[in-house]
Amino acid sequence: MPTGAATTALVYTAGDDPAVTPGAALILGHGAGAGQRSTFMVDFARGLSALGIDVITFNFLYTEQGRRIPDRAPALESCYRAVIDASRAEVESARRSLFIGGKSMGGRIATQVAAADPGLPLAGLVLLGYPLHPPGKAAERRDKHLPSIARPMLFVQGSRDAFGTPDELAQAIGALQPAPTLHAVAQGDHSFKVPRKDPAAQAAIYADLQRVIAAWLRSAP
Repeated sequence: MPTGAATTALVYTAGDDPAVTPGAALILGHGAGAGQRSTFMVDFARGLSALGIDVITFNFLYTEQGRRIPDRAPALESCYRAVIDASRAEVESARRSLFIGGKSMGGRIATQVAAADPGLPLAGLVLLGYPLHPPGKAAERRDKHLPSIARPMLFVQGSRDAFGTPDELAQAIGALQPAPTLHAVAQGDHSFKVPRKDPAAQAAIYADLQRVIAAWLRSAP
């Protein structure tokens, strides 16, 4: 990050049930249009921490500074890398088993950080609504760097995601090693919301996804 720049991060401490605690930490970066205190980010951070994972969220600098337009990739990556370093220094589980990822843009930046540094000690990546391409621009792919990651990856993708459907994503990641895990959310959009306006049903979908993520974290090599 630029000298003197600072952002805020939140740590959602894992529940203390030894039956579910994997002893891992997960950093989640937010999407382009909402910061770490958005409903989606808080819901997933709380849900995953209740399932035994230390979850760290943070604001990219542009969000922290009240700007609406995301910074360019180098600044976003620098901020994410600084959060990784701070998490490893301050959160014990992050020194043992650290996963990174995020929602949409936050996940994409996590992949770029991982691809740029093969020596970075990461156990894997969790990508929630990976933005494979801009809506309506399927040819503008954001996957050239993915083969360089060479770590376990979990992609959670809504079947109606305008940034890339599970079928599109499957074609893009099919040859990656180690083989990624792709979990499709039936009728889900970019934020896994389904067309039916039923808050209880939507909450159940999110809770199920959080269990899927937690199970994958526990089973990742």
